[in-house]
Amino acid sequence: MRIVIAAVGKLRRGAELTLIEDYLDRFAKAGRSLGLPKVEVVEVEDRRGGGMEAEADLLSRAIPTGALVIALDERGDQITSPDVTHRIACARDGARDLCFIIGGADGIAPSLRERADLRISFGRMVWPHMLARVMLAEQLYRAATILAGGPYHRE
Repeated sequence: MRIVIAAVGKLRRGAELTLIEDYLDRFAKAGRSLGLPKVEVVEVEDRRGGGMEAEADLLSRAIPTGALVIALDERGDQITSPDVTHRIACARDGARDLCFIIGGADGIAPSLRERADLRISFGRMVWPHMLARVMLAEQLYRAATILAGGPYHRE
């Protein structure tokens, strides 16, 4: 199993990158004994200015063949942390790769959004894609702690 975050844009040094690295490191440590791999982050950048469709093409190339594709999209379903945990556990137990996709400032092209197996939203507000990466990394870590039997304060 592989877990990939495919995202438009390159993170530079700063608070967001520090948070993402911290949460993904925590995920790796917590997930090791659970059969969860380290998360791969694939960053793509459309240097030619082709817009969402060009970004969608670059993101598509980063998706492992046969992977369960989860798009972070403001129009997606608002699911709970246990729901995210369940999706990760099912992918792991089915030996299926999992790929989260995060678009650029204009979002994800409709063609790629429709290809996703699941579209999730972090709420009705629009978030900068760099913060969406931070929130996703935190949710991955939270999922690993839930799978490990750690306390979940909402149950």
